Amino acid sequence: MRLNKLMISAVSASIMMAGAVYAESLTIATVNNGDMIRMQGLTDDFTAKTGHTVEWVTLEENVLRQRVTTDITTKGGAFDIMTIGMYETPIWGKNGWLVPLDDLSARYNAADILPAMAGGLSYNGTLFAAPFYGESSMIMYRTDLMKKAGLTMPDAPSWAFIAKAAREMTDRDNDINGICLRGKAGWGEGGAFITAMSNSFGARWFDEDWNAQFDTREWSDTLHFFVNMMTDSGPAGYATNGFNENLSLFQQGKCGMWIDATVAASFVTNPNDSSVADKVGFALAPDNGLGVRSNWLWAWALAIPAGTKKEAAAKEFIEWATSNSYIELVASKEGWANVPPGARTSLYENPNYKKVPFAQKTLDSILSADPNNSTVDPSPYVGIQFAAIPEFAGIATEVSQEFSAAYAGRQSIEDALAKAQALTNDAMEAAGYR
Repeated sequence: MRLNKLMISAVSASIMMAGAVYAESLTIATVNNGDMIRMQGLTDDFTAKTGHTVEWVTLEENVLRQRVTTDITTKGGAFDIMTIGMYETPIWGKNGWLVPLDDLSARYNAADILPAMAGGLSYNGTLFAAPFYGESSMIMYRTDLMKKAGLTMPDAPSWAFIAKAAREMTDRDNDINGICLRGKAGWGEGGAFITAMSNSFGARWFDEDWNAQFDTREWSDTLHFFVNMMTDSGPAGYATNGFNENLSLFQQGKCGMWIDATVAASFVTNPNDSSVADKVGFALAPDNGLGVRSNWLWAWALAIPAGTKKEAAAKEFIEWATSNSYIELVASKEGWANVPPGARTSLYENPNYKKVPFAQKTLDSILSADPNNSTVDPSPYVGIQFAAIPEFAGIATEVSQEFSAAYAGRQSIEDALAKAQALTNDAMEAAGYR
């Protein structure tokens, strides 16, 4: 009898140990955006379904980019899943730094991912990151303030109209800024905004021989227009405002217009968070009549670093977080307006989502963004708010710092552009492009 008990105990211990092998603890690095925070609050659903637990490392956008880039280039192994975007994914996939996502389950239906998102998160036709949400950029504006100014927002306005409307909507006595835009240093913060804006002014980062173009009239026009408009109608300290800072200002009713990521639409229209939720309209990002609008294309996506020892569990998490089932989970708890947008074709065919006031404008913005033809004059790079080359992040971080210094009045626009021209050409020559 005692032998049988020992055998039973041994078998039980073996089963428990086998279970422990499959119940992993995943470490995930992510950005401190609202949709990611919401996902963290729903992680118990993933644990209940799989047994895996999750440890979150939630970081401000600029810090996240630094941490995950350092970790993957040094093979640090700190994360099992990383939140990255369309800039990093093809480069890191090409380098063999990411696990291919070409074997996701049939139930996941990878073919449902919007082509613009799948294309930007692939290398040589292989998906290396799954989009948690996709975005372009568009105008979010106060319909009551626009009406009070005696103006009507066009569906596809010009920058001249935006500057005029911003002046008319500004009310310094009541702490209302006509427009709130990113000025914060960081290639993915203020750098992304001014690059997308410059496209519509006819500017580009490089000519076809990889020569920097910051010494052109188009770049000078872009920065002068931006600074003049923000000085007239923007908030004090805009040089340090990024996505989250402007979101907060808009939700507090302190912005007449905000041009930023389409994903923000759910936050500015959420009555639990936004004091102006019932007074928000939407329009396409502005242009200058040159055939290129100033909207970007991006996805915050989940990828698996090649060195992880928890690949199977990591793929389970990615399938859970970027699936139609997750979208339905969010909708059941917080309504269709709050589901992650811009990633799946079927979402925009869903009659429940079609009722969301910003759904169609988001899709229109995404579909109008073309990373392969982002500039008026030909350019040698792919990308709208970035150039998809490994050197870009470092160069653009420095350039954005010079621009932010000009926004803050610490140097002239001319000096900022001259420094951007020199440092960009120096870096490109050192990298062998010139």
